[in-house]
Amino acid sequence: MREWLRTLEETPDLQGAFPRLRESQVDALSTHGEHRHTRIGEVLYGEAVEGYDFFVVLSGKVAVVAGYESQEQQLITVHGPGRFVGELGLLTGQASLATAVVAEDGEVLELSPADLRGVVERDPMLGDLVLRAYLLRRSLLIGIGVGFRIIGSSYSAGTHRLREFAARNRQPHRFVDLDKDPAAERLLSGLGVRPEETPIVILGGQELLRDPSNVELARRLGVPVASAPPGLLDLVVVGAGPTGLAAAVYAASEGMSVVALEAVATGGQAGTSSRIENYLGFPSGISGAELATRAAIQAQKFGARLSVPATATGLEEEDGHYAVRVEDGCSVCGRTVLIASGAQYRRLPVPRLADFEATSIYYAATQQEAQWCGDAPVAVVGGGNSAGQAALFLSHTASRVSLVVRERDLAENMSRYLVTEIERTANIEVSRHSEIRELRGDRVLRALLVEDSETGTCREVEARGLFVFIGVTPCTRWLGEKVACDADGFVLTGPDVVDPIPSSLLETSLPGVFAAGDVRSGSTKRVASGVGEGAMAVRLVYEHLAQGEGFAYGRR
Repeated sequence: MREWLRTLEETPDLQGAFPRLRESQVDALSTHGEHRHTRIGEVLYGEAVEGYDFFVVLSGKVAVVAGYESQEQQLITVHGPGRFVGELGLLTGQASLATAVVAEDGEVLELSPADLRGVVERDPMLGDLVLRAYLLRRSLLIGIGVGFRIIGSSYSAGTHRLREFAARNRQPHRFVDLDKDPAAERLLSGLGVRPEETPIVILGGQELLRDPSNVELARRLGVPVASAPPGLLDLVVVGAGPTGLAAAVYAASEGMSVVALEAVATGGQAGTSSRIENYLGFPSGISGAELATRAAIQAQKFGARLSVPATATGLEEEDGHYAVRVEDGCSVCGRTVLIASGAQYRRLPVPRLADFEATSIYYAATQQEAQWCGDAPVAVVGGGNSAGQAALFLSHTASRVSLVVRERDLAENMSRYLVTEIERTANIEVSRHSEIRELRGDRVLRALLVEDSETGTCREVEARGLFVFIGVTPCTRWLGEKVACDADGFVLTGPDVVDPIPSSLLETSLPGVFAAGDVRSGSTKRVASGVGEGAMAVRLVYEHLAQGEGFAYGRR
């Protein structure tokens, strides 16, 4: 028993991350849980445990510690009476990131995850309290670097891939840079790993993975990956951005069997947004990551399956239904398919871009990227809302943000509220009617050469990171020539399809295959419209399925 457990003070609440339950809420939970006494030093659940229980502290104290069984223990928080233990992984089914250990004799209330879900479904206020706290706790864990470790060179493409996957999926982790941390090579030597074998991932302080694929890492973290579900599904959704998540929620809530496949992380392009301030119902704004997490939990609550990472590689017709081929070789079969694979930001057409993509070029601006760049000067290129949101978010941590836009006026393609905020932010410098002509540095970006398109003059702009938001290209290569697309590769639907003419607005040139959101030709590239199209697609899917036999809308 560790002596430091005896002297722990309860952690103060941080913006709702550690709320105290009311007596009525504890009573509601008590009807489904078990009361039991606890002794100092008792472990309620350990690190890397899947399916751990939900605990409410009734008396005494419970400490949450990372690396509890190692020499590098890190105290995260201490819970006193009325508080509940755990974080987001308890709701999503992922393994625990830390150990919960009793720091003072007392009593706890214990519920299984299934019992917890049953209670919060009947008490939405309690459910929202728990979810909000867990979301905030996940952000805190990301900020302090709790979780698994990635060890590798910051110049390595493999290292960059793993860090991006972890960041996009909001997986707390710590990066150990071989090029900057003098203790890194000693650590590798102790593990019997040569530098050329990196990157490596260390899970739970013990398990070692050598250059794992995203799928392998996801499996080890408890993230649901692609697998062929038994039987024929009603709907296969390709893409889990706002459109795909909305479709999964509405389809599952009406009794359809549905799976959503996502190549990188739930939320899609919207999930990389630091703050969406014009989405209905969130007057103070909401981050893309939080919106995606809430939607994913909602979809799973209704019985939808989400598979991440699951990269679609093809679409085939088989015996009156469709099979979506996935990168690892499996196929997911459904009576109908919704193409919601979205679009991705274009790569900047400038020399030496590939030289810096592993170290200094970013296509998302989230908490993780902000940490990577620290207080160094950064640049953002693009004149749309995503670029404006990124510039504002990065201005809180970077010493200076250089926003490079081709337009003469920011308001040409950016919402007025963003323009106003940018103009009043002192450390954002806007270069209008300008383009980046050159990237300067040695493996790590040092500066940009920016040209004024009206005067032809060039100037050097210091930047250690470059965030690129310059328009999108559709994610449709996996479709080959199976469905009709426009000249830019966006999927044609409804009256835009010449032959055969679809029976509904969002149906493609293949009967029973629909498209919605950013991937669809002519769509409005906004989160709200994507969500709306996802919901509308489910109604059209139902109408298509109802033409067959034995399908009843709303069945379970």
